[in-house]
Amino acid sequence: MSKIVTTPCGQVQGTACRLDNVTAFKGIRYATAVRWEYPTPVTHWDGIYDASKYGACSYQPRSFYNEEENLKKIFYYNEFRKNETYTYSEDCLFLNIFTPDTVKEGDNLPVLIYIHGGGFTGGCGHEKHFDVPVWPTKGVIGVTLNYRLGPMGFVCLPELKEEAGFTGNYGLFDQLTAIQWIKNNIASFGGNPDNITIMGQSAGAMSVQQHSLSPLTDGLFHKAVMSSGGGVSKILAAAPAEKHYDFWKKAMEHAGCETLEQFRTISPEKLFEAWNLTKKELRTPGSFPCIDGRLVTGTGADLLAKDVQHKIPYMAGVTSEDMMPPILFSMAKKWNGAQSTPAYTWYFDRQLPGDENGAWHSSDLWYWFGTLPNCWRPMEEKDYELSNHMTDYLCNFAKNGNPNGENLPVWETAATEKNKVMNFGEQPTGMRKPSKAKMILTMLTNKAVGE
Repeated sequence: MSKIVTTPCGQVQGTACRLDNVTAFKGIRYATAVRWEYPTPVTHWDGIYDASKYGACSYQPRSFYNEEENLKKIFYYNEFRKNETYTYSEDCLFLNIFTPDTVKEGDNLPVLIYIHGGGFTGGCGHEKHFDVPVWPTKGVIGVTLNYRLGPMGFVCLPELKEEAGFTGNYGLFDQLTAIQWIKNNIASFGGNPDNITIMGQSAGAMSVQQHSLSPLTDGLFHKAVMSSGGGVSKILAAAPAEKHYDFWKKAMEHAGCETLEQFRTISPEKLFEAWNLTKKELRTPGSFPCIDGRLVTGTGADLLAKDVQHKIPYMAGVTSEDMMPPILFSMAKKWNGAQSTPAYTWYFDRQLPGDENGAWHSSDLWYWFGTLPNCWRPMEEKDYELSNHMTDYLCNFAKNGNPNGENLPVWETAATEKNKVMNFGEQPTGMRKPSKAKMILTMLTNKAVGE
């Protein structure tokens, strides 16, 4: 029988998984929420919770079409989701915990919580590259999670503000509730609630940054990692919720709704149709974190200038064929350079085997998670060695806020080394200065952009 753990919420039964000596607790419901209400944490269940299968993902554009027929999105489908089956629902607030088989309450292992990217409109916590991280084999408990996306997670309306006192960022509040749930329950799985790291990529990195600047998350986590999205930028700055009202009023019109109640009860498919029409008409993404006055209290640049970010260690970096690589790299460097705490910057340039797209946006995730065996690409010994280096650095960072360790090249902090960063990829792992000219050329000729 698979491992059973007794938590403050009740008993939960895990399952064997891809990795030997690792137990997966899949699809744990951490909160409930009806459409456009803030999440309510789960504090109790009856009986033994069956955590043998992943939970439903948030509705997203791909819920309503066949990805194999959408050539604009086929790259990431082939990379991360081909031959996989996903269930989509408004009931999507689930998380997954990966532990060593032998860990028990009181062992106090460090915990690494990952928030997926996807432009705040797509993705989930159990795509191929997240299933199953090698971190537990290196003494770190891993967590992935789902949160509400697109019009399910980021609507802003004055009627909703009247209801709750503020509006927007429902997806970010889902993430916050998941972190709180882990803080309150992870000791039962052998984790240390006082040694939690949060990590994210792309929109997930932007989420990590928002949590690192938020007064609501003080003391909830102790280190943060941002890949291809975190940092200081006026381009990606949050705007006040009120600035989003016109967009969502127009979406209500396209949905044929005159009241919030009507808008709240239309089908997910009609909601996404109205959202898509509005995006095309107003030429705006339409799903983005806003300044809600609670979780997000200002722009990243303004809050960083006020030095209100959590005083914890940080890691941040990009890939060489990233989206806008010189801009994202500058964002990461500026963030790390502004810290009074240890901060570590990386640059990933492994030209992944199998095609000519290089180190595209998200490509580093195969390596950070150690999930190369899940990938279709003809990975080489070099790739496995690189992934082993990267997961060692990451797990060391999760353990004590310093990525350095035995048999690893020394990773200098941003304060110590102003120009060189840790280079993962084509050359032996080590500190180097990336070519800004190459990054600019890449931005102008990029083949594989983000989802």
